[in-house]
Amino acid sequence: MNYALDDYILAHIEPEPDYLYRLWRATNIHMLHGRMASGHLQGRLLKMLVRMIRPKNILEVGTFSGYSAICMAEGLEEDGMVYTFEINDEQEDFTRPWIEGSPVADRIRFIIGDANTEAPKLGITFDMAFIDGDKRTYQDTYETVLSLLRPGCFILADNTLWDGHVVDHNYDRDPQTRGIETFNDYVMHDERVEQVILPLRDGLTLIRKR
Repeated sequence: MNYALDDYILAHIEPEPDYLYRLWRATNIHMLHGRMASGHLQGRLLKMLVRMIRPKNILEVGTFSGYSAICMAEGLEEDGMVYTFEINDEQEDFTRPWIEGSPVADRIRFIIGDANTEAPKLGITFDMAFIDGDKRTYQDTYETVLSLLRPGCFILADNTLWDGHVVDHNYDRDPQTRGIETFNDYVMHDERVEQVILPLRDGLTLIRKR
C-alpha cells in the first residue's frame, strides 16, 4: 500500500469534520474491528454521492458506529432522512449518543433490528441505499433493498472486494468471503440493474436500478 499517496489524497479532498475525526478515533479505541468505519475518504465520497443523487430517503443496512450515516446525512437536503439499521443491539450504547450528538441528528433515524424484516414495515420508497451489514446475507439484503428502491436510483454495497479475499483461494471456505462472492456474481448477472465496482478501500459497488 502506498501510504504517501493515501496521505496526498486525503490532503487534497474536503477535510474530515472534527466531529467525525473524534468518532473515528473513538471507534478504533473502543470497538472491535474499528477499521470497519468508513473513514475520511469514503465518508467524503458518500457525502458527495448523496449531493449528486439528491435522495430524499436513504436506507442504510449496518450502522456500526454511525460514521457513514452521519456522512450521508451531511449531504442531504433539509427534508431528507437516513434510516439506518443495526442488527447488533450491543452496539447501541456506543453508537446512539454519537448519532444523537451529531450536527445532523435530525436527519438520521437509528433503528436496532434486522433491516430485512423491519425496513419493509416503514412503508417508504427509498432513493438510495447503502449495504454494509452481514456479508453472509448480502444477497438477501440486496433483494430486500432493491424491492424498496425507486427505479433509476442507487444501491451502494461496501466491502465487495473483501480485503482481496474474493480472489484468494485460501478463503474459499470462509462464510463471509463466500457471501461476498455470491453477491458479486448475482449482481453481475442481474438484468434489473447496472453496476460498477470501485477499488476504493475494501471495494465499493455502485448499482443502479433500471
